[in-house]
Amino acid sequence: MDSKQLRKQANSDYCFVCGRKNPRGLYMSFFDNGADEVYSEYTVAEDYQGYPGVVHGGIVTSMLDEVVARVSFIGDPHKFMMSVKLEVKFRKPVPTQTPLKIVGRIIKLRGRLGQAVGEVILPDGTIAAESSMTLADMPKELASESRLEALGWYVD
Repeated sequence: MDSKQLRKQANSDYCFVCGRKNPRGLYMSFFDNGADEVYSEYTVAEDYQGYPGVVHGGIVTSMLDEVVARVSFIGDPHKFMMSVKLEVKFRKPVPTQTPLKIVGRIIKLRGRLGQAVGEVILPDGTIAAESSMTLADMPKELASESRLEALGWYVD
């Protein structure tokens, strides 16, 4: 991705992955290219390891879930979609304390359903984990004005 073309996406207050007020969260930031990709650079702290020096698989899955679902915000920061099905393939151990690239990419996003994929990429370019996701529009009762206000959705 050309860093000059990237647009920072909003974060929430208490989301485990992107929340700014969650004391146990990852505090990740996300950017999109305005067309078809969402991108994050992140180094996972040792606090989130499974084996010594290796990121817990649940954390890897959480990062992929977030980056891939965020493709729905490209062009509309209020187009909330939810994961319906997430499949993750772990290819290599993901090391803690190592700069990672996490990328989500639209495959198809039309109507109320979508398909997208994601990757966790090591510094040498190796894909450590990959995912595919089916997304669906968030139910109206979850996307009500008051619930979105409580989300604390803003670009910091």
